[in-house]
Amino acid sequence: MPSLTSRVSTPGEATPEERPPGRLEWLRRHRRWAFALVVVALLAEMAFVMITTAVEQSPTIDEPVYLGTAVVYLDQHSLRYNPEHPPLGKLLVATGVAFAGVHLDLAFTGDQSQLGRHVLYESGHDPGRLLLLARLPVIVLTLLFGLVVFLFARDLAGPAGGSVALALYAFSPDVIANGSLATLDVPVAGFVLTSVWLLWRARRRPVFHLPLAGLAFGAALATKMSALAAVPVVLLLVVLSVRHARRTGAFDSPRILGPLVAAAGVALITIAVVWASYLAVDPRLRWEPPPDLPAIHGLRALADWLPFPKQYRDGMHLQFAFEDQTWGGFLLGRRYFGPLWYYLPAALLVKTPLGALALGLAGAAVTVMVPKLRPAAPYVLLPAAVLLAAAMTGSRDLGVRYAVFMPMFLAVAAAGVLAIRRKWAYIAATALVVFTAVSSLRTFPYYLPYSNEAFGGPAETHLRLHDSNVDWGQDLGRLADRLRQDYPGERIWLVYKGSGVPSAYGITAADPLSVPPASVRGLLVVSDSAIVKADDRLRALIATSTPIDDVGHAITIYRRP
Repeated sequence: MPSLTSRVSTPGEATPEERPPGRLEWLRRHRRWAFALVVVALLAEMAFVMITTAVEQSPTIDEPVYLGTAVVYLDQHSLRYNPEHPPLGKLLVATGVAFAGVHLDLAFTGDQSQLGRHVLYESGHDPGRLLLLARLPVIVLTLLFGLVVFLFARDLAGPAGGSVALALYAFSPDVIANGSLATLDVPVAGFVLTSVWLLWRARRRPVFHLPLAGLAFGAALATKMSALAAVPVVLLLVVLSVRHARRTGAFDSPRILGPLVAAAGVALITIAVVWASYLAVDPRLRWEPPPDLPAIHGLRALADWLPFPKQYRDGMHLQFAFEDQTWGGFLLGRRYFGPLWYYLPAALLVKTPLGALALGLAGAAVTVMVPKLRPAAPYVLLPAAVLLAAAMTGSRDLGVRYAVFMPMFLAVAAAGVLAIRRKWAYIAATALVVFTAVSSLRTFPYYLPYSNEAFGGPAETHLRLHDSNVDWGQDLGRLADRLRQDYPGERIWLVYKGSGVPSAYGITAADPLSVPPASVRGLLVVSDSAIVKADDRLRALIATSTPIDDVGHAITIYRRP
């Protein structure tokens, strides 16, 4: 019998049990599917902008080298090209290039830069199609790393935190820009992130996750040697995970021996992956060191004792030689020579969306301050801090791509804000994500020259940064289209910084530095990075010219009197 205070349904009216659920109740029932839909939508958006960017962009400076080396891996199983980088990233590129059926002329004897140009422009294949095939595997891997970001952040702050982290990752201009290229920066950063996430999960299931972490970190070391800086951090996290697993009963091992054995096991798996990457190219590991291989001394000589193939160790010799060179830099409008220790933090400040920066730093602070998140701090914050510190000691101030791991780890850290479980935290996080998304979408499809609103946006990045931050040779095809559409029949004088071949895109141009200045009439087209590095002669030509157009915020077109 119903109570006096209960409402009795009238005939024909649905009972509360039969009444259709309200909107909030429906969302609660279908919460998992709602978050899955968010993940799919974000990754689909990211895939669209990356593929569009990859289709429209010409080769950047490094890509032809990696593409040509990938062809040699497939066709000749030789390790002789590009030894300064391990093979795995180029094997990844090879999975796409394999569909083009490219074969290298056996008579070719050029260096690796000539190799890339030969494969792209002299092999009889469409360079645009070949480049897209090389880029697609990196795009797929970048999307998979997005799932890692979501799962890592979900482990820390639930599905809402995972969605926020994925949104920041999916709209990161730096991740999009470098993830749509056939280069090594995003793969190595993503493999490190994956290994750290698996180590976090190893706190509960160490027997399952520790070997996977070793595989992921081995993939990082087999992609780029810069991951070596993370070795102490990874081994420390192995020990922390095993100790936690012992305390919770998830892992039964001796108190001291267990963590050390686990660390040794992960190290052995990591080493095995590096060896496997070389063996996959050439099972006989044939190798003839370069005749001019530089010697190394002091602490650097420890590299010769690493348990990696001779090719890897010789590649480290080459990397040290690069570090010993004096490189030019450009930061906040000032050109300089030699490294600035604060270059990367300053460049990241310019090129990170303000919403992502605010949310990431707030999440990092919450991770340290909130007790339930504090155990995650060594996993989320320490690897990024150590890798950034190592990158800051480098001599090549050429772009934030050397620190592309930062937006990845900051995205995961940002999820910590939602762990506060307060309405204002959810509102603030949503607003900052929307701000990030709008900032990112406004730069489409010119992601390489992105800078945030505090520094004038993409159109003004060239005033503060150079090289792969702005102009990495990616807009040669767009330049050809612009000249053909808007300046037909004009005399073109070109100063281009890149690895593309202008004539392959229909650009007929002359070098303005090879003739007297008075002979340079018509259009003067200059890559923005070349403007930064201009000598007195080019500066004089620019000073007496009128800027009339720009291409992709990376190439400026001037009118000569």
